[in-house]
Amino acid sequence: MLVLPVLDLLEGVVVRGVAGRRDEYRPVVSRLVERPDALSIARAFRDKIGLTRFYVADLDAILHRRPNRQIYRLLAREGFELMIDAGLTSVESAAEVLMAGAAQIVAGLETWRGPDELACLCAAVGAERVVFSLDLMQGDPLGEVTTWQSDDPFQIASLARQAGIRELIVLDLASVGTGGGVSTTDLCAKLRAVYPDLRLITGGGIRHADDIERLARIGVEGVLVASALHDGAIGREDIIRLGSIDRSA
Repeated sequence: MLVLPVLDLLEGVVVRGVAGRRDEYRPVVSRLVERPDALSIARAFRDKIGLTRFYVADLDAILHRRPNRQIYRLLAREGFELMIDAGLTSVESAAEVLMAGAAQIVAGLETWRGPDELACLCAAVGAERVVFSLDLMQGDPLGEVTTWQSDDPFQIASLARQAGIRELIVLDLASVGTGGGVSTTDLCAKLRAVYPDLRLITGGGIRHADDIERLARIGVEGVLVASALHDGAIGREDIIRLGSIDRSA
């Protein structure tokens, strides 16, 4: 199971996301590190837990079109592998994020225009570098879904797969940071049954390693985690047991 620590960036620092209420997000308080800057937190995840691949949700870009490219470059120069959601709306904006250090870019339902544009993105930069994020709020799709021809999350995911997507994030923002358990399990299980070759990542509400193990049993390959790492509910030994790092790392 791939464990991806989440770096939510807002006003240039890492914040703690809770239930998608972005106006209430505040700089993260962590047992791992004293400072909320992205580099300090990334180094703590690496040095104390052994994780070097991160999911970056750039809320400055998503909300205000002010991407933190200097932070991407800083993290990439340090050797971290980055999957970045920078509120992409076009192939051109995607290319800029890749040039700034992203290993993969996230086309999120909240901001991406539709399935035709998604197919163009996969063709332009390579499908292996594109991750589609099925952004939900209490089970409902986020963003303008008119061009997706449906407001059903499964149907939107199906259109993304037809557009060439090989890797899909299923994330309900209402569960993020709540510690209430993952709410996307049934949808992930349905997607796994219909699309066995689709690489699935989910998260939101992760409480402990048992939650991650349950997701692995239904075929989810990756999980997004933040609060449980910062609070110490999931530690290095859990990450080793889940197979995300070697004991020697």
